[in-house]
Amino acid sequence: MNQPKTGILLVNLGTPDAPTAAAVKRYLTQFLQDRRVVDLNPLIWSLILKGIILPRRAPRVAKLYREVWMEEGSPLLVYSQRQHRALAARLPQVPVELAMTYGSPSVKQALDRLQSQNIKRLVVLPLYPQYSSSTTAAAWDALSAELANRRDLPEISFIRDYAEHPLYIAALARSIQMSFELYGKPDLLLFSYHGIPQRYADEGDDYPRRCEATTAAVVTALGLKPSQYKMTYQSRFGREVWLKPYTDKTMRLLPSQGVKSIQVICPGFASDCLETIEEIEQQNRAFFLENGGESYHYIPALNDSADHIDLFEALVTERRL
Repeated sequence: MNQPKTGILLVNLGTPDAPTAAAVKRYLTQFLQDRRVVDLNPLIWSLILKGIILPRRAPRVAKLYREVWMEEGSPLLVYSQRQHRALAARLPQVPVELAMTYGSPSVKQALDRLQSQNIKRLVVLPLYPQYSSSTTAAAWDALSAELANRRDLPEISFIRDYAEHPLYIAALARSIQMSFELYGKPDLLLFSYHGIPQRYADEGDDYPRRCEATTAAVVTALGLKPSQYKMTYQSRFGREVWLKPYTDKTMRLLPSQGVKSIQVICPGFASDCLETIEEIEQQNRAFFLENGGESYHYIPALNDSADHIDLFEALVTERRL
């Protein structure tokens, strides 16, 4: 009997189609109405979102996107597409598609292309190294909602996360070591992860433990002492308490604590995006230097590096391709 045909679906968060207020508003509307992301009373939240947040936030965020926009488009989409093409080249006999939980290319579009090739098994790789209900589970929800409208369902292998995978840890360690060789060893290596509300963790989301596991594994690989690294959380939104310590507040304090040189890595991001390029490489650099820091270097995401594609290939082939 022939082996059932397998397809691969890469899923990332999403991005506006253009660096305009209108495109950002469309994207944020979809993103911030997902109850995995914001779980407040839907009626009250919708009024706040549409009446207050979007009119103010969309033009401001659009301006930030214009500062980081690449010739081919949004950085997150550009790097995700490069990852898609690189993995597809490694697995020429296996259909590989890319989808975004919010925006384009959609999960529906990707599934249409895969099912047109008669796949019967589907390996789903959300591009979030550390599981969170606000990202990985949201990708699962988007996939489930789309499959609910289809008669022919594939067997599904869903990769929850890869926070401690040896190839992921080795790739991060190599990228850090390369930065140390290029710029010298800093006073402090800072691991900055995207934050979530503290309440989500209190209610069972194990995201902070997965981030801690990644940090511990990388630190062990590099042989760093506790005084040589720190872990923080960035990109908080709204008034609720999020995971601490906060990256931006930490950047302002470090120089007064004797840290004059710092290198920053964001292991929770598979692709560079607004949150790494603008928030970390630009905004937090200013916070650090304006408060007495002297040397600041951002270590780019793994993006479409060979090490990263090695990891993706291993993750999906481990699922019985």
